[in-house]
Amino acid sequence: MLIRLKNKDTLELGDFSFKCSIGKNGLKKNKIEGDQCTPKGTFQIGHIYYRSDRIIKPVTSLKIKKIKQNLGWCNNSKSKFYNKEVNIQKVNGFEKLYRRDNKYDIILVIKYNYTKVVPNRGSAIFFHLTKNYEPTAGCLAMQKKDLLILVKLINHKTKIKIN
Repeated sequence: MLIRLKNKDTLELGDFSFKCSIGKNGLKKNKIEGDQCTPKGTFQIGHIYYRSDRIIKPVTSLKIKKIKQNLGWCNNSKSKFYNKEVNIQKVNGFEKLYRRDNKYDIILVIKYNYTKVVPNRGSAIFFHLTKNYEPTAGCLAMQKKDLLILVKLINHKTKIKIN
């Protein structure tokens, strides 16, 4: 199963089309940390994280984890935990997953720079929520209803192609 970024604002999965937004500075093959670009390539899909105090547990066959207040994602390229889930009380340099806004009420990890991590090549590339389709810092963003449909349709073999 393949999710395909058709253009800068449309994702396709089989017969389904979803409106989305991408990084503020577009798509880039050689992404670097902080460039606000969405990485080009074909990537595996990872876990789903969700805020159980804000939404019900999504229906999915993927691994799923509740977002707690101490959960973060390391964006410190000098850390051995770079581009991994972390306890924010134990590392320096992270993005909090437990946010005041609703962007991370549900997130789906895109396994970019994930298995063989290269420092400064970019971290925390997710599908996350948007209400207005504003450009992101490098992630893909969708409305909640669409992301909940997407996670119901995909499985651990699903990949995303961004080009």
